[in-house]
Amino acid sequence: MTGEYVAAIDQGTTSSRCIIFDRAGEIVSVAQREHRQIFPQPGWVEHDAEEIWANVEQVVRGALEDAGTGPEGLAAVGITNQRETTVVWDRVTGRPVANAIVWQDTRTGPLLRELAHSYGEQRLRERTGLTLATYFAGPKLRWLLDHVDGLRERAERGEVLFGTMDSWLIWKLTGRHVTDVTNASRTMLMDLETLDWNPELLEAMRVPAAMLPEIRSSAEVYGTAEGLLPGVPVASALGDQQAALFGQTCFQPGEAKCTYGTGSFLLLNTGASPVPSSHGLLTTVAYRIDGHPAAYALEGAIAVTGSLVQWLRDNLGVISSAPEVEELARTVDDNGGCYVVPAFSGLFAPHWRSDARGVIAGLTGYITKGHLARAVLEASAWQTREVVDAMNADSDVALRRLRVDGGMTANGLLMQFLADVLDVPVVRSRITETTCLGAAYAAGLAVGFWPDLATLRAQWRSDAQWESTMAPEHRERELRQWRKAVQRTLDWVD
Repeated sequence: MTGEYVAAIDQGTTSSRCIIFDRAGEIVSVAQREHRQIFPQPGWVEHDAEEIWANVEQVVRGALEDAGTGPEGLAAVGITNQRETTVVWDRVTGRPVANAIVWQDTRTGPLLRELAHSYGEQRLRERTGLTLATYFAGPKLRWLLDHVDGLRERAERGEVLFGTMDSWLIWKLTGRHVTDVTNASRTMLMDLETLDWNPELLEAMRVPAAMLPEIRSSAEVYGTAEGLLPGVPVASALGDQQAALFGQTCFQPGEAKCTYGTGSFLLLNTGASPVPSSHGLLTTVAYRIDGHPAAYALEGAIAVTGSLVQWLRDNLGVISSAPEVEELARTVDDNGGCYVVPAFSGLFAPHWRSDARGVIAGLTGYITKGHLARAVLEASAWQTREVVDAMNADSDVALRRLRVDGGMTANGLLMQFLADVLDVPVVRSRITETTCLGAAYAAGLAVGFWPDLATLRAQWRSDAQWESTMAPEHRERELRQWRKAVQRTLDWVD
């Protein structure tokens, strides 16, 4: 093995990044570039996969330049990605046949009702660990097959390929058509027990097997990159939330993290066996290191947290930059009785109500933009509380501590309120870019850059911790008010 660094490509919902890490797991350089959000109709969200690849090329070159090295300085590159976003491309030309359908997109609602009738939600949950929701990739693929002229026939002939964004990037880098178990577990097409495509599910979803990638481990060499990174092993792929769990070194059952980005995602490591949820959580693959059994996780997915702050900035103009929300929220002592429930695309965990839409409840003439800003921040904490309650009900061990990462963790007011409503310590990783760190760790393990998990765990450091200071009776009163606000969002879409 040569090279003194490991690179991670993070293909996210709003931007693509490349971060280069040294052997101590410290950041050497970062490059980032945003891509367009395409909204063709209400509830539809798309990305241009070719634009994303062009951005990835730019950020990789930029990160290498800032690090003062070339591809020869890299021991490996890992990939992490927005998980359920779905792209189909021509096997020969490499051109996408349509825009990628993003995980936030809700157009597959009617198809899910059809699947609930023909296949059954409980049966699907037992096979995949997932609930019937517009979130997942398989129904998005089915929609493309049904609505792009001639695509189904081309798919059956093996002329087009399907992938989530990890597969798209690996294919562009190496020409290999693969995915890893974490991303495959988000398609509704993979069996959680066998970790392979399930023929029964493919038939129910009417998806031709010929277009599917090979499912591999999360940490292994998939191939050697050409063009952009000549000679560099492409050695990991992890869905973004699993990558953050890995970067937080939550390798033991009972350890949990929550990432605060566009949405927020709380994952609890449950060990070598999948734990079925009866409280609205997802059962998913946490990671698999080549040659070892898979580790599983319970996940609570919250659709809108950081993007609610963006909405306050871009749609309402209440703030001019995202960090201003904390300063504005600190101008008041509380929310003034105002609650914001951001069910912009329905409610995700633990409710899974696609009929819900966002509300601002409790408005009076007393409410100022400061109260609104505070309610926006508090929404992230209350949504986390709902997921933690579900997780505690499903798991043998109650959550005792929460490791957090992501851009919103820079907001001290939010972190304190989170500790208050959870009534457990909230611990922030010193490196908040744990999604990239997890992809780098997995790639480094695959090529021997780091020898084992114990070495990675020894490198983890926190830089801040928050403890609850809220009186229990106040916490319960506010939780009751939040639950009343959530009820106001339901049954909005017929």
